[in-house]
Amino acid sequence: MFTKILIANRGEIACRVIRTARRMGVRCVAVYSEADANARHVRMADEAVCIGPAAVRESYLVAERILDAARRTGAQAVHPGYGFLSENAGFADACAAAGIVFIGPPAAAIRAMGSKSAAKTLMAAADVPLTPGYHGANQDPDFLRQQADAIGYPVLIKAAAGGGGKGMRLVEQREDFAAALASCQREAISSFGSDVVLIEKYLRRSRHIEMQIFADTQGNCVHLFERDCSVQRRYQKVLEEAPAPGMTPERRAAMGRAAVEAARAVGYVGAGTVEFIASDTFAQDGRFYFMEMNTRLQVEHPVTEMITGQDLVEWQLRVASGEPLPLRQEQLDIRGHAVEARIYAENPEQDFLPSTGRLLHLARPAESLNVRVDTGIEQGDEITPYYDPMIAKLIVWDVDRHAALARMRQALADYRIVGVNTNVDFLSRLVACPAFANADLDTGLIERSREFLFPARSEPPKSVFFVAAVAGLLREHAAALAKASQSGDPWSPWSLHDGWRLNLQPRRTLTYRSGDALHKVIVAYEADGWRLTLGGESVLARGRFLEGGQFAGQLAVELDDRRLVASVVAVTEKHEQKRHVFLNGTTYVLQRDDPLHLVEAGGAHGGGLTAPMPGKVIALLAAAGQQVDKGAPLLILEAMKMEHTITAPKNGRVRAFRYATGDQVADGAELVDFEIEQ
Repeated sequence: MFTKILIANRGEIACRVIRTARRMGVRCVAVYSEADANARHVRMADEAVCIGPAAVRESYLVAERILDAARRTGAQAVHPGYGFLSENAGFADACAAAGIVFIGPPAAAIRAMGSKSAAKTLMAAADVPLTPGYHGANQDPDFLRQQADAIGYPVLIKAAAGGGGKGMRLVEQREDFAAALASCQREAISSFGSDVVLIEKYLRRSRHIEMQIFADTQGNCVHLFERDCSVQRRYQKVLEEAPAPGMTPERRAAMGRAAVEAARAVGYVGAGTVEFIASDTFAQDGRFYFMEMNTRLQVEHPVTEMITGQDLVEWQLRVASGEPLPLRQEQLDIRGHAVEARIYAENPEQDFLPSTGRLLHLARPAESLNVRVDTGIEQGDEITPYYDPMIAKLIVWDVDRHAALARMRQALADYRIVGVNTNVDFLSRLVACPAFANADLDTGLIERSREFLFPARSEPPKSVFFVAAVAGLLREHAAALAKASQSGDPWSPWSLHDGWRLNLQPRRTLTYRSGDALHKVIVAYEADGWRLTLGGESVLARGRFLEGGQFAGQLAVELDDRRLVASVVAVTEKHEQKRHVFLNGTTYVLQRDDPLHLVEAGGAHGGGLTAPMPGKVIALLAAAGQQVDKGAPLLILEAMKMEHTITAPKNGRVRAFRYATGDQVADGAELVDFEIEQ
């Protein structure tokens, strides 16, 4: 076994590897960019080496800098995590040449499976069923469109070297093919360094099922069962679970055999995933097609660990050091059901646009045998535009799927984040969505369940404002007591915050803004609490902070005979006093309004022609002076390795672009001078 390894990655996977390696008595070296100097994985490691600026092409993707860090620190092996260099055959070769073990498959296996096109050719020779499509070397745009025409629309254009949902475009009709191909190739070059694509028939109702495989250097190979990863947005996985609902032992065995044979065909070693796409009638007819093989550990590997009781990172380290697989196929079995939710800094209501900023408040659900949180982020850390915006992976386990989903709903309700937009509320709705709850799964589930998942905005219930008011009153009282205790007369009645008035019932107004609407909570002080009135509804309110709750914001509130447990986090954002209320699994954001200074409501973003986040302008799609219709694409902004198209808010004329192709822009920067047609 190794005595020291280097982790050539960041975030939660780096932290995950460090935890396992430490448990095995292996010391760890972290690498980090200038943007990650204070990151959690750096703090956890035994040693850390800076490898360059924030941009991945100047740090995490520079193989020589990583190998130099390994040589300088005496690391015997490099764990690539996933993403970055994990599926880079050249890096695997460079490790071997430097006498450093690459904790992953041989370079030849990465090359064989790293190209989706080559992998499909290999699988066709092995009689593994393939999705109809074109996987050849001819990349002429006109030829590719002819292939798409022959396949029949809709088709999916995919980066041959891609993964993680990047470099993929759905084309519904022939007229859209050229633009989609160009966009796909731009993203593929940015993310993977290759613009080679393949084209496949798009199955509208399909399931994404993958098999976890593992092989050692002695010729042993097993599968650790399947994961269902059908719930996706932008072709990226959102929820994963194991085992796959509706999977029979016979179909599991057939898919397992196909996955193991795929691994054996390329002389595979280590952890890998063979991905299949299955028809929407999979539960009845069992049809499935090879899609690709990921020659690395997957983001969703924890659900496999939860149902098998195995640590796949430990398996990686043991296999890479020359040990045989810890278990044979017949020794592996499935116990219970596991579900993973990816917690992202993003705004689901704005097409899952990534969000950047500092985590001002972060509270995670308590971990146990049933609940696990894999994360590289802590309170106070910043989500930057340089890397994937995933905050954490929330994994739950229970005896069956029904119990696991109930546990996931509770765990999501206990996740509280302030400082960036997140998908936590969306995930709560997704887990409760009838289609998902009933295992009516396919890759289009989110789109076909939009009405449930993206409900029309409505005013928060009155209880939200009552809870916010009680939290504010409790904090005022606690602050008054603290101030009194530090004074010369701690028992002075002038230190009390009880609203006392001579010959009058003490009364005040707390004003909150939700959207454009003002809500005034009338507070009347009574001997045993506060009488709160809002919109004609009146309740007797009491409350207390739970243990540590004054700082974490968690409190118990009584409204007449109803008791609620909630969290209220008070922060100041851009000179606005915000109250983030977490109640019954939903987050509400209120602005504490000063009645002497009413803020004018209205859009400050000029019809959406400002940068939604920091990024780089990669294409201008209109010309200065051009008349355009509402919704016409004006420019493309690249951020977090993804493209975001800025469109015309209304019919009008492009007067001028404020930035040129290649320019970096800040969050909120004005991008286009646009004249709306009168």
